[in-house]
Amino acid sequence: MLNSWVVMPTCLPTVLRRCHTCASERFRANGKFRVNANHKLLDVWLLVLCTACGTTAKLTVLERMRGRSIRPELLDRLHHNDLGLAGELLQDPVVRRRNRIALDWDNAWRLDTGGRDHLDREVVDVSVRFAARIPVRPVRLVAEGFGLSRAEVERLVREGNLVSAVRLSGKLSGDFTFTLKR
Repeated sequence: MLNSWVVMPTCLPTVLRRCHTCASERFRANGKFRVNANHKLLDVWLLVLCTACGTTAKLTVLERMRGRSIRPELLDRLHHNDLGLAGELLQDPVVRRRNRIALDWDNAWRLDTGGRDHLDREVVDVSVRFAARIPVRPVRLVAEGFGLSRAEVERLVREGNLVSAVRLSGKLSGDFTFTLKR
């Protein structure tokens, strides 16, 4: 039987970018947007706060766009400071590249294993799905899901008792499956 695990975000990730005021490198997003109209052109920024000094920085989302070219539902979400939209935009590679930011997902996600019934079986097949693009080491997920240490999981990989079609040593942010034999 195939078990399904889901890696899901619990909050917005920390934004890694240098603060111009205090030289800190961590900002937190709270889902607030600023929409500015200059005649018929709109600029949209996602506001982030420095975790050290509280200075507000703006991450460019849209620049000099005609108001009519923006979908009305997107504009509504921007005006209502939609937290889900903020999460989507932070994960957008174009927004990250334009603003030269990186994301830190530490303590911003959780693993939902769907119960503990898989712990006592000899052979366990697991499908891991990511609800968001969260880079996590598969070894960490397996360790957390089975209540093992990471060293023990790495030993299982070396011995061939933990197998997957993907490489388990790096970070992944896409769906994968694995089989654990005890």
